Amino acid sequence: MPYIDPHIHMVSRTTDDYARMAEAGCIAVTEPAFWAGFDRSSPAGFADYFRQLTETEPHRAARYGIAHYCWLCINPKEAEDPGFAREVMALIPEFLDRPNVLGIGEIGLNKNSRNELVILEEQIEIARRHDRLILVHTPHLEDKLKGTRLILAALRNAAVDPGRVLIDHVEEHTIKTVLDAGFWAGMTLYPDSKCTPQRAVDVIECYGRERIWINSAGDWGPSDPLAVPKCHVEMRRRGHGPDLATQISLTNPLTFLSQCPNFRPAALEPGWLSP
Repeated sequence: MPYIDPHIHMVSRTTDDYARMAEAGCIAVTEPAFWAGFDRSSPAGFADYFRQLTETEPHRAARYGIAHYCWLCINPKEAEDPGFAREVMALIPEFLDRPNVLGIGEIGLNKNSRNELVILEEQIEIARRHDRLILVHTPHLEDKLKGTRLILAALRNAAVDPGRVLIDHVEEHTIKTVLDAGFWAGMTLYPDSKCTPQRAVDVIECYGRERIWINSAGDWGPSDPLAVPKCHVEMRRRGHGPDLATQISLTNPLTFLSQCPNFRPAALEPGWLSP
């Protein structure tokens, strides 16, 4: 079935992964800016990275019929030095008008530190000022629930519309807090951490299918770019019909992401999905 992987780091994946994802039905990906596996030594490194996200990856994906979109930010792992972070943030506006840019992300917290929180607040303001969607990383090194509450408070203080914010990497103990506050929730399907396909289906069965999506977040570490269709297999194994997978992995991402006018995958033109 056609699906969208709304959070995957394709700069860390091979071209073979694009081919396998296309064969599995992937029609679009969105790629948040994130850590490169090491701390970058200068803002110039981020300028090159933003060019890669807005120029190179869309062409690589297009070879396999996959639409590539991205998000821009300085990620929380590299936000501990506010001076450095602000130099990077100053670069973002010049890339925001690129046709595949959806918004600001993945911003958030890593260690729940004060400096991370300050930079989070400043990047929320960039998104608010430019009327862009927001994709949020919740911590997995420190207390996730505490970090999630800090993030939600920062968003509320900035008077951001929760319907335009996706809180990612939610787990069993954080999803209710996110959904009750009106935000969208993303579950990351990792083989050893965050949320396995089995746990994700458990959560969907408990909390429903509204304002929820699943993603692979495939990156440099242990991860699987085919985690989303593998989760669909788990849904079928439990007796769920195809409508569940379609809503979680196509309709819901489309509903959220289409709030940005840039998100218009050619594969979703009227009639393309008709029998």
